[in-house]
Amino acid sequence: MKITYDNKKSERDILENAPRAELCVVAGEGAENKLIHSDNLAALKALLDDYAGKVDLIYIDPPFATNGHFKISDGRANTVSSSNDDAIAYSDTIVGEEFLEFLRERLIFLRELLSERGSIYLHIDYKIGHYVKLVMDEVFGRGMFRNDISRIKCNPKNFNRKAYGNIKDLILFYSKSTAPTWNDPRVSFSEEDERRLFKKLDSSGRRYTTIPLHAPGETVNGNTNKVWKGMKPPKGRHWRTDPAILAEWDKQGLIEWSANGVPRKKIFFDERGGKKVQDIWEFKDPQYPKYPTEKNLDLLKFIIEASSNEGDLVLDCFAGSGTTLVAAHSLGRRWIGIDKSEPAIKVVQKRLADISTDLFSKVEYEFLKEGYAAPAATSSNKSTLVQK
Repeated sequence: MKITYDNKKSERDILENAPRAELCVVAGEGAENKLIHSDNLAALKALLDDYAGKVDLIYIDPPFATNGHFKISDGRANTVSSSNDDAIAYSDTIVGEEFLEFLRERLIFLRELLSERGSIYLHIDYKIGHYVKLVMDEVFGRGMFRNDISRIKCNPKNFNRKAYGNIKDLILFYSKSTAPTWNDPRVSFSEEDERRLFKKLDSSGRRYTTIPLHAPGETVNGNTNKVWKGMKPPKGRHWRTDPAILAEWDKQGLIEWSANGVPRKKIFFDERGGKKVQDIWEFKDPQYPKYPTEKNLDLLKFIIEASSNEGDLVLDCFAGSGTTLVAAHSLGRRWIGIDKSEPAIKVVQKRLADISTDLFSKVEYEFLKEGYAAPAATSSNKSTLVQK
């Protein structure tokens, strides 16, 4: 399925004819991490030379096609400002079909940069998000769609309009292949969860519940459709595991038999690592951000821990305030951040400089800029930000 609109380019045209940035090192030459001041489409094309298939995780929070300007006033972020002197952090004035093509061009390059075990999380709002999902289905393939996550972003608002209030936005989660990095994040069971979900007690007082020994679907070959203890799995189902393992579980007392002779597997509360995270998250954004649309740091840490490993490469080509980069750095990942806004770059550099000395003694990164005439190489050009 493909979304159709006027002036839509072919993938070949995008990959071959998109502008390519000539990036020059401003400081920190040779550092693993990269902060790039450039139009992101041109920078992404330049990055293909060295990073095609090497990026392990992408998070982006692109403009939302709001047709507005986002400013910084008195050190705080605003969408509307009373002063013409306030710095414009960025303008979100590309809308409609032009916006979809703007985003699609970048997604095509991001797909080429992703490793085979890589994933992409795209943050968007409810007004445009469903159109964006169609674009992502086309670029990454419908089979690579993993989740449409609802993120609770704020407290309820009492808008005076004929519609429900809006407290959420969307995060679209796709992978490059069927085998992405996945660390299966868990959240702790509450005491109420423990009592409700693990109602039974064994002779030693351990809480447990039981699940069927069979699962949906028949198997033609293999042992999971064979007779065990004189019985076969119900029609249309198969044993969860080989009958030899079922026999071992039974020997260890891990199978509970009902009065009617129906076996079920015991699942003990103290052996569970918490409950699986669902697709509604509550990570509220900072109430007084230093940069427009600044995202919750814990949200980015959660995503990075779920879909990457230490030493992996994380990319954010709409870096904004740099939350993705700070989160990646704090978790021992390498990172690349791109933004064309000079106020954004300054905010990122300050945040990197302010990272707690409890975590790091310094932050090293290669600072690149499009079309910048690089100074002569000296030790003073090293972008090593030593903490105060």
